[in-house]
Amino acid sequence: MTGYWRRLVDDELDALAELPAICLEGPRAVGKTTTLLRRAASRFDLDDASVRETVSADPLRVVEAPPPVAVDEWQRLPAVWDLVRRAVDADQSPGRFLLAGSAPPASLPTHSGAGRIVGLRMRPLALAERRDNDLWTAPTVSLGALLGGQRPDVGGRTEARLADYVEEVLKSGFPATRRLPPRARRAALGGYIDRIVERDIAESGRDIRNPSALRRWLAAYAAASGTTASFEKIRDAATGGQGEKPSRKATTPYLDTLERLYVVDPLAAWAPTRNPLARLTAGPKHFLADPALAAQILRVDAGMLLEGKTNGPAIPRDGTMLGALFESLAALSLRVYAQLSEASVGHLRQWGGTREVDFVVTARDGRVVAVEAKLAQVVRDHDVRHLRWLQQEIGDQLADAAVITTGPEAYRRSDGIAVVPAALLGP
Repeated sequence: MTGYWRRLVDDELDALAELPAICLEGPRAVGKTTTLLRRAASRFDLDDASVRETVSADPLRVVEAPPPVAVDEWQRLPAVWDLVRRAVDADQSPGRFLLAGSAPPASLPTHSGAGRIVGLRMRPLALAERRDNDLWTAPTVSLGALLGGQRPDVGGRTEARLADYVEEVLKSGFPATRRLPPRARRAALGGYIDRIVERDIAESGRDIRNPSALRRWLAAYAAASGTTASFEKIRDAATGGQGEKPSRKATTPYLDTLERLYVVDPLAAWAPTRNPLARLTAGPKHFLADPALAAQILRVDAGMLLEGKTNGPAIPRDGTMLGALFESLAALSLRVYAQLSEASVGHLRQWGGTREVDFVVTARDGRVVAVEAKLAQVVRDHDVRHLRWLQQEIGDQLADAAVITTGPEAYRRSDGIAVVPAALLGP
């Protein structure tokens, strides 16, 4: 395909080529279909009603088509999942099926494809994948190398400045959307949110009786980006502290459904195993799938963000909304890079916020890289105090520590902590 931007998930698909069936999972518009079609010999787009009707009438067409067989938006005809599962049971040949979905039905048992269909998460473009801007395509610091525990040399310089990161927040990591001029891009992101509220949720099997209440809740969740605000605070913010709040029973389905649609992407709390730490919170840190969605929902633009202003529901936070959206951009990129290294990403927070680490990346061997995201060019001792504390607490389990910044240069401080501009961090 002309103009295709190779994704890091392509490297994962290459590594998993011996599996009989893979399902790419993630929000709409991240590029799942385009990525799969580059590898497919046959295609069934179940978003197309005529294709769906044909497959429903003759399901064996999917099994008998020349492999690899790409089945896009498989959840529109859930019977296809069982069809593929049974086909894999009968024939374990590698590379037979490539599925893509953005809204698994609530009625589908999560274990139904275990051992047959392997899920692979696909998120919006990380900074290092954004091929339309040279600022993001030459990372000099590898997260994989940091996870190796050898404390590699850190260096490199970037021309990216704060305004460039603001532009990246607003442009989004959705490939087609980021190509649009600003006015059209905002319209596309607004339409994306409208589709979620007005169509996708209903199609996923959830009846939302009060769409306006859902929109208010979604705005409150967007305002909570980068925080561990309780769901009670989010519900309160959704009503501006006025009148009767929606019950937890009413709002829990919002979160469950939006997670199934991959629209919200909460970051789980890190659970240390080798060196248990006291008084850690278990709640997630809140993020939407892409910081541009939060900016669109809250109706903030570059000028407002750079001036420290925001819109929308009031959620207590340390720092500005721009700081939260920069952290969201860092979270998105870290998760994409970590997945390539078979690592996971969590966050650390003690009760009362006495100690916090924005991200804890855990390798397969249990070693971790602790990462802070700072909307600053200069890193001071105060900014790394929690990283130093964690190193004292877990010792050799800490493979490395880093601060992601908006500064121009990557280097190691005298205490060994890496300082890495977001533009220079890669997989």
